Amino acid sequence: MSQDNIHIDKDFAPRVLISGGGTGGHIFPALAIAAAIQRRFPKADIAFVGALGRMEMEKVPAQGYKIHGLWISGIQRKKMWKNFSLPFKVLASMQKVRKIIKEFKPDAVIGVGGYASGPLLRAAINKGIPSLIQEQNSFPGITNKILARKVGKICVAYPGMEKYFPADKLVVTGNPVRQFPELSKADKEAAYEYFGLQSDKKTMLVVGGSLGARTINQSIYQNIDKIIESQDQLLWQTGKVYFHELNEKMAAKRYDNIRMMEFIDHMHYAYAIADVVVSRAGAISISELELMKKPIILVPSPNVAEDHQTKNARALADVDAAIMVKDIDAHDKLVNTMLGLLSDQPLQEQLASNIAGFGKADAADAIVDEMIKLIEKNKRK
Repeated sequence: MSQDNIHIDKDFAPRVLISGGGTGGHIFPALAIAAAIQRRFPKADIAFVGALGRMEMEKVPAQGYKIHGLWISGIQRKKMWKNFSLPFKVLASMQKVRKIIKEFKPDAVIGVGGYASGPLLRAAINKGIPSLIQEQNSFPGITNKILARKVGKICVAYPGMEKYFPADKLVVTGNPVRQFPELSKADKEAAYEYFGLQSDKKTMLVVGGSLGARTINQSIYQNIDKIIESQDQLLWQTGKVYFHELNEKMAAKRYDNIRMMEFIDHMHYAYAIADVVVSRAGAISISELELMKKPIILVPSPNVAEDHQTKNARALADVDAAIMVKDIDAHDKLVNTMLGLLSDQPLQEQLASNIAGFGKADAADAIVDEMIKLIEKNKRK
């Protein structure tokens, strides 16, 4: 990424607070931004702010970062009575983030979406601390919509976001994603061994997000005999919500070509051995898959704002960069489509070649550039 007009010395040690979470779609971009900051400024001091009880409280410390937990939750649209405590949670969270800011003294604050980022960014803005937000989707979440009016910069993944955000603050950076190293032949063998799979068999990777995807899981299980009989291998991330139920059901089956996991920590191993990948069509999942250059089947969730997952999937499917299976059709079509693609090498190569043109490997660095500009501007005041 160009460093034009960015004057901060490489020995500068910025103090940065990053906030957001709830799902991997927010947490992994946050961690990618943190890693990019540390690559640029090895002496940087980075801390996170998340929501108590959510997955960021586990995933962020696992990467070596300190995280502060807030007593906060989002608006409950189906169970309105649960919103009774929301004002008290907001007040408690605002009090806590003011203390965090006072003690940490950040040079910049970054929000990646999710309700935990609201109190921190609001408090930082009130203190005049350089602040930016990163929006992963083509349809923004409510927290980022509210914060957009006051932050210094808004980093987005899609063009045309002027209909949601102030145009003068927008920068199209792409989505920051985890960086996965290319594996040697020996590393690939280690990956097969790690998952208990065989290197001489073709492998399907199915992921439905950190919490899981009901339709994908049901579609796989209802057609599991086809996979068992095929002798092809399945690496299946069920997600936290569905793992125990599916594990009990699978206990009655006899198979040695299926590895079922609640969550895959070594995702670079999983991508490396996958011949075909099945996924929801969330923005971060797609951004990772674009960089991995794998033939993919997307099953967009219909239960998201503005049906943006379908738009994400269709944008790739229309240019033969992915195959889309509608959620409503998944029970009948998903496994047959998986097995069909696995046996069609020319189609795999076409899909992998076409999707490779969409990846943006430098998105996290571009966001760090914008952060530096804000810090530099603040120092000139």
